[in-house]
Amino acid sequence: MQSREQDLIAAVIMAAGKGTRMKSDLAKVLHPVLGRPMLFKVLESLKEVDCQLNVLVIGHQGDKVKEACADFTNLTFAEQPVQLGTGHALQCALPRLDNFNGRVLILSGDMPLISKDVLHALIDSSINNDEAMTLLSANSPEHKDFGRIIRTPNGEVDRIVEAKDCTTEEYQVTEVNLGAYCAKADFLRQYLPLLQPSNAQKELYLTDLIKLGREAKKKIGAVVTEDIDCALGVNSRFDLAKATQVLKERKLRELMLSGVSVLDPQSTWIEEQVEIAPNTEIWPGTILTGKTIIGSGCVIGPHTQIKDSVIGEGSYIVHSVLDTAKVEDNVKIGPFAYLRPQAHISSGAKVGDFVEIKNSNIGEGTKVPHLTYIGDTDIGKRTNIGCGTITCNYDGKLKHRTTIGDDVFIGSNSSLVAPVTVGSGAKTGAGAVVTHNIPEGSVVIGVPARPM
Repeated sequence: MQSREQDLIAAVIMAAGKGTRMKSDLAKVLHPVLGRPMLFKVLESLKEVDCQLNVLVIGHQGDKVKEACADFTNLTFAEQPVQLGTGHALQCALPRLDNFNGRVLILSGDMPLISKDVLHALIDSSINNDEAMTLLSANSPEHKDFGRIIRTPNGEVDRIVEAKDCTTEEYQVTEVNLGAYCAKADFLRQYLPLLQPSNAQKELYLTDLIKLGREAKKKIGAVVTEDIDCALGVNSRFDLAKATQVLKERKLRELMLSGVSVLDPQSTWIEEQVEIAPNTEIWPGTILTGKTIIGSGCVIGPHTQIKDSVIGEGSYIVHSVLDTAKVEDNVKIGPFAYLRPQAHISSGAKVGDFVEIKNSNIGEGTKVPHLTYIGDTDIGKRTNIGCGTITCNYDGKLKHRTTIGDDVFIGSNSSLVAPVTVGSGAKTGAGAVVTHNIPEGSVVIGVPARPM
């Protein structure tokens, strides 16, 4: 048995295809599964196996794929300008492996469910059995479109036959190729150039390496996995939905085992990057996306959508939409509130029904209870904003800020025409239109507002 630590590992990820069955202008590998491009899942699994080099084969929308992968280090690119099959994709990557003499993982960028455990199994089998090439297979009668593993009478891997090229007898074989491999780099350099397009599609098949290796008396192995999900390649929108569903179930299970209550998993959508502390309840119809972070002891939902927002502890949010907002501890929001980007709600504040807040800071203990628009505004502590209040932040050309101090009372249906400042302790009468600054402790009424 060879030592795992003594062997260098590289990876080639095939991501050049257009994905015509997706019927999309977006490169297939950039389609999101649970909020992130499916390619990211493959690259993140590779991080867990300590690859010295990752080669990403790009083609269709290659520049967009490169840009999307900018945060991944230890990644180099090879271009496949014309897609002539999986064997051709690997040929395009071969120059990037010129100085590499270890083992090479060969994966597809459209397999978002491939796991680190499966990759470790491939590598370990290749090393421990000193195999020139190791493939991943499964016994799965339902995967009728997958290539069949054809074995010799003594059980050794002989060749792989693609489903469309199978004879009637070969088509009855239930052991299928899952499309992940581990091969010695020198084996690839020697036999990849020998591939021929002798198939129905006139393409170079990577799977033909198995036959070439066998003919040359090279040792070919297979790792049979029970993790059928790992083989779910995405070729259509339907496949995309199936892969997303698997990841969603994994995410919800992880959260519930950590102490988060998800009352109705079927109606709840929580993306992969979302973080939720224990003892928080997620009610039905809730959608949590992006880099949302939710503290402990919160109640979120029902029917609430939160994107890229931070929620403190003990907060209650119902029937509301939050987009890139920050909510501190013990805040009550909703129903039917809308917090737009850069809305910052301090501890103990309340944002009630049919309230919209954008690019504004709401102070501790301040209440914005009903039917109100707060835009480009800074509000102090313990202030009360009356029903129907509007901060008029746009003059037709430019946006302006409104400043409201501590312990202010804004009467119902007031309009604050920015730029304007309302001093601490001031009050406005119902229906006041404030066009000038109000000193601390003053009371104004009327249209335009004037001291009472």
